[in-house]
Amino acid sequence: MNRKTAKILKIILPLLLGFIFIWYSLQTATPEERRELLDNIVNANPLWLILSLFFGVLSHLSRAYRWQYMLEPMGYKPRFANSFMAVMAGYLANFGIPRSGEVLRAATLSSYEKIPFEKAFGTIISERIADVVVMLAIMGFTLLLQTEHLLTYFKNHQINPLTTALILILFILAAIAGLWLIKRSNLPFLKKIRKMAQGLVEGMRSILRMKQKWAFLFHTLFIWLMYILMFYVISFSIPEMVPPGAGMMLAAFVVGSLAISATNGGIGVYPVAIGAILVLFGISKQSGEAFGWLTWGTQTLLVLVLGALSFILLPVFNRKNN
Repeated sequence: MNRKTAKILKIILPLLLGFIFIWYSLQTATPEERRELLDNIVNANPLWLILSLFFGVLSHLSRAYRWQYMLEPMGYKPRFANSFMAVMAGYLANFGIPRSGEVLRAATLSSYEKIPFEKAFGTIISERIADVVVMLAIMGFTLLLQTEHLLTYFKNHQINPLTTALILILFILAAIAGLWLIKRSNLPFLKKIRKMAQGLVEGMRSILRMKQKWAFLFHTLFIWLMYILMFYVISFSIPEMVPPGAGMMLAAFVVGSLAISATNGGIGVYPVAIGAILVLFGISKQSGEAFGWLTWGTQTLLVLVLGALSFILLPVFNRKNN
């Protein structure tokens, strides 16, 4: 299989998986259930959706601002507008090719702020590490609160947490072995990789050298608080979910966060996964999936609008400022 075919499959297969989930969900529902699902979506109170969008914007602004702290120790002070638009353009790119947004984000700042790509990309990796730590903490806390419900969900969907942990450990060991080989090899190709890796490491170390570590920590926690709030408030637009229990919402948030990476932007999989976990808490499948669609739809709309505007405005903004 050549690289072009592999790239095309990488885009098409997740989308196909998402559409299969949508088709399966609708096909297994009765006409009454489909009508109830649609009614829940159509009759949702728009004020809660707008509030969710507001929290979403705050999270994106905070992420762009946090990035400034990571670049500063290396002597770079990009304009905030460029940082924010690079973040949003990256989010939009992830809908087309999963995980391509991080590369585009670093390339955007490299192009408009003259920051070496590998250093900008290294800071993004550091960001992701910090985010993974917070996400694991949320998952651990939620597992303690809702162990029975989450284990039932994993069992019903044939998800083995131990297998996932083992795969992660094997991946880490393979990465360590690869780094060892790159560090000691004299092959020209591996030398180029080593040079790029040095830039990545410098970018990742910026988190240890930054002067405002507490501000970085604040923004990291603030970003995830906004994620939870923009998820939580939409539940008030579904009558059956009011009042939403904190444990139930945290369990749904964790499952949704895992589902979002299964397809391009979580299309199809996200609402089905949310509906499946909420059923365990006594919420009907239609109300749960309606909540999933509203949550996914509002944040996807936000990324589409701000991401598209960022692509348009980036060259205009930088032409005026150069």
